Amino acid sequence: MNILCVDDEPLALEDTLTVCSSMTDVSAAGFTKPAEALEWIRSNPVDIVLLDIDMPLVNGITLAEQIRQLRKGIAIIFLTAYKQFAYDAFSVHPSGYLLKPVLPETLKKELDYAASVHKKAFTAHIEARTFGSFELFVDGELVVFKRSKSKELLAYLVDRRGISATRAQISAVLFEDVPYDHGRQKYLDTIIRSLRDTLREYGIEEIFQMTVQSCSTSLLHER
Repeated sequence: MNILCVDDEPLALEDTLTVCSSMTDVSAAGFTKPAEALEWIRSNPVDIVLLDIDMPLVNGITLAEQIRQLRKGIAIIFLTAYKQFAYDAFSVHPSGYLLKPVLPETLKKELDYAASVHKKAFTAHIEARTFGSFELFVDGELVVFKRSKSKELLAYLVDRRGISATRAQISAVLFEDVPYDHGRQKYLDTIIRSLRDTLREYGIEEIFQMTVQSCSTSLLHER
C-alpha cells in the first residue's frame, strides 16, 4: 500500500508518517507543499492520500480535486483540526474525515478500511485474461504495450498472485539463459520503465509495485 501524506505543519506530518511507517506492507511519503505532492503523484504509485485541509498555499479540498483529476481511483482521507470543513470536504467523496489529534490505532483502522475499499473499486474495471495468451483490458479496452517484454513481465507477476519477484528472477524468466550482468540490468530497467509508462497511460499504474530489488502486482485474480 502506497500512502502520500500532505500537511503544512512539519511536526504533524512527521507524526502521521510515523504511524504509516509502523504498518506492514506500507510505503509512505510526505510533503508540506501541495505542488510537490502533485508532482509525486504524477510519477509514483499512490493508493491513499492523507490530507490536511487548512493549508496556506492550497486548501486541502482544492488539492483533493486536483488529485482526482490526476488519479480518479486514489482514496482520500482528510486529517484536520476543524469540524466546519466536513460539509465541503465530502464534495470530493473522501474515504474518511478524522479530527486531529488522531490516535494511531484510529488512523490505522481508517487506512485498512480505505485500502480494502480502494482495492475493490480500483480493480473492478481491470480484466486480466490469462487463458491462452495474456491480455489486459481496462473498461473493455485492450491495453497495448509498447514492448512485448513489458507485457511478459506483467503476465509473470500476475501469475505469481501478489508474491514479489526479484530482478534476478524476472531476468531469468524473460531472458532465460542470458547472464544477469550489468547490460541485462540496464535492459530490464528499460522494460520496467516502459511497463510503468503504459500502465500510467491507462490510469492503472497502481497495480504495479516496485522496490529497489523486486517487483510485484496487486492484480491477483484471473478472470
